[in-house]
Amino acid sequence: MRLEQLFNRRSLLGKFVRWLLLPLLLLWIINTVVAYQISSAAANLAYDRTLLASARVIAEQVMVRNGKLQVEVPYIALDNFEYDNRGQMFYRVSDFAGNIISGYGDLPQMPKNTPRTELYPALVHFHDDVYRERPIRMATFYKPLFEGGLQGIIKVEVAETTEARQYMTHQVLNYTLWGQGLLVFCALCFVGLAMTRILQPIRQLGEEVIRRPPGDFSDIEVGTTHSELLPLVAAINQYRRRLAQLLMRYQRFAADASHQLRTPLAVMTTQAEHALRDGSPEVMRESLTELKQMLKKTTRLTNQLLLLAKMDSGSHQLRRDRPQPPFSLLDSIEKIVMAKLAAARRKDIDLGLENRCRDQNVPIHGKQMLIEEVLLNLLDNALRHTPSGGVITLRLYDAAPGGDRGCIFEIEDSGPGIQPEQREQVFERFHQLPDAAPGGSGLGLAIVKDICRLHDIDISLHDGPQLGGLLVQLAFKR
Repeated sequence: MRLEQLFNRRSLLGKFVRWLLLPLLLLWIINTVVAYQISSAAANLAYDRTLLASARVIAEQVMVRNGKLQVEVPYIALDNFEYDNRGQMFYRVSDFAGNIISGYGDLPQMPKNTPRTELYPALVHFHDDVYRERPIRMATFYKPLFEGGLQGIIKVEVAETTEARQYMTHQVLNYTLWGQGLLVFCALCFVGLAMTRILQPIRQLGEEVIRRPPGDFSDIEVGTTHSELLPLVAAINQYRRRLAQLLMRYQRFAADASHQLRTPLAVMTTQAEHALRDGSPEVMRESLTELKQMLKKTTRLTNQLLLLAKMDSGSHQLRRDRPQPPFSLLDSIEKIVMAKLAAARRKDIDLGLENRCRDQNVPIHGKQMLIEEVLLNLLDNALRHTPSGGVITLRLYDAAPGGDRGCIFEIEDSGPGIQPEQREQVFERFHQLPDAAPGGSGLGLAIVKDICRLHDIDISLHDGPQLGGLLVQLAFKR
């Protein structure tokens, strides 16, 4: 683990170590506080025993002489007091009435309600105080005395400055700090090494993806992949498949556009060259008229190709869109009929619309522009295949109750129709029937099929029961 990774805010390893470091430091601090309290208690326990032993030695030297209490502190007791040059010890002996027999008379008195210790079988009280501006630990020992006709309880007080206790506490605390700190450091090092090894498969996965050639969209093998990385590998494989499909669509669009546009562009170039070469007004007018028709056809073909490419690249987004606001299907049909009314009149075709829906507006959900593209393609196909003087009827009516379909749209013509065995093929791109009317590109019904699939619209082709031609039926969802 490198140090820059530890301080890099975007490093997963550094973030993990930092998140681990915070609780370890907190535990280190808590453990230090607990260790200080334990070591302080242990030091008090050890030194309190010494204080009690000194108090007992002094109490044993209290005697009655000439009817009075006297005490002679032996040298050995004084030597016990001063065995540690880090501290200093004091004592005081009081008789039955509380009068001082020997020792330091200015030692502080034991506070009231100081509890008696339960650690030793003796009448002894321990407490902390301050003497001569120095913190001390003091033991107050009571001993019954029956000697020389006197009886009562004498009080022996022994005090010790706390330097030795503090030294012992600090020693224990230092050992704890260094030991726990070394443990935290070793834990972080081991965790860093472990995480480096654990993250190695991610780096190997990245290297494997980088080594793939640009055109290789095959799935990454998951044979030895860790189970935690399987979702990531599955997501990468799914993304690569989507990318391969997108690239295939673009390649197909480029191939379709190049194949379909090459011929009309070559024809228009030839017509323009012929008009320029001849130069006569009649030829130029005829060439310009043909150029106009060819440009209209080419524009329509280009728009259809672009629409197909747009649906191919964004079809998954259409499914995930929020529900579109409803619009009137009847208004869209009337708009398309009005747009094609002039073309119907030129062929003397009887173009009619029947609406038998209960709701006259016929509201449906979906992308209005795409639904109108479906209606436009169906009506345009009917106009091209219906002979002059024919009939085209558009119908709207409610679907049968109990199903998931709301309304039915039908367009029936008096044209030649389509044989049942060819009705699935006409939805393929660039597929045209042998006896198809001129002017088509073979994309209209393919666009219709894709838009119906995206909007969950059932489309079907039938024999026209009234006009004898083709009947196209669209069943819209409720």
